[in-house]
Amino acid sequence: MKIALDAMGGDFAPDCTVQGAALAAQELPEGTSIVLVGQEDVINAKLKEHNITSDKLEVYHADEIIEMGEHPTKALSQKPNSSIGVGFGLLRAGAVKAFSSAGNTGAMHVGAMFTIRAIEGIIRPGIAGFMPKEDGGFGVIMDVGANADCKPDVLLQFGQIGSLYAKHVFEIDNPKVGLMNLGEEEQKGTLLTQAAYQLFKITKGINFIGNIEGRDLFNNKADVIVCDGFTGNVILKMAESFFDLLQARQIKDSYFDRFNYEAIGGSPILGVNGNVVIGHGVSSAMAIKNMLLLSLKMAESNIHLKIKEKFEE
Repeated sequence: MKIALDAMGGDFAPDCTVQGAALAAQELPEGTSIVLVGQEDVINAKLKEHNITSDKLEVYHADEIIEMGEHPTKALSQKPNSSIGVGFGLLRAGAVKAFSSAGNTGAMHVGAMFTIRAIEGIIRPGIAGFMPKEDGGFGVIMDVGANADCKPDVLLQFGQIGSLYAKHVFEIDNPKVGLMNLGEEEQKGTLLTQAAYQLFKITKGINFIGNIEGRDLFNNKADVIVCDGFTGNVILKMAESFFDLLQARQIKDSYFDRFNYEAIGGSPILGVNGNVVIGHGVSSAMAIKNMLLLSLKMAESNIHLKIKEKFEE
């Protein structure tokens, strides 16, 4: 099995991407390798500079780079030979089983939508985030930024997609799905959440537990937290700030260490015909390593096929 990495994507690429790939290669199972997509001469020079040799790393040339500030759609159309464009081409062709990047987030999302495309039946693919739970596991929160405005049926699909991810990637049997709201009562919330609640109630095959509140993010009340992308992004960034605050105050706590973006690695785009993970632009080598291991776990679980099978029913 091969998984691909945009070696040119990220604020500290290609140094951190190459070093992160080398760290991940040390933990890959036999028969698995990482394809570093980008400018071949640059990548090979960095491999030599950092004294990296591994039979689990290979280089696939891509001439161009999509910079962080570029317009996603324009950049992809004007730079078809970019590392992001070529990476998605490899994923679409089946040459790799997953593609990840810490580069231009918009370009990754647009690339997923227009290259491998949404799974038939999916209204809007979303980006999943992860909430560290007090018992040591993780919960799935969706959406965390791809869809700021949603309709009730989109929220329902987020619950279904997130439930499949929790079951097949996190191996949680019959995941509990909660709708993020400002109160537990059925009639609470906005017109959106009230309507979504009614859809969840009548939909079979999902373990809907009702509304949850912000205080339930880190306990075991729900394994999957459903919200629009605006709300989810605020929640995710707030949770990440806990780690920074504790670090600034030199407070060490093993639970809050799991809020460090490096430990999670990245966020999957779910609902598309392939395994795609996007990382922070400031990703370190450790974050790149964990992003690659996350994409490998997704590929091993065939989560995109599980979602496709569900929506073909």
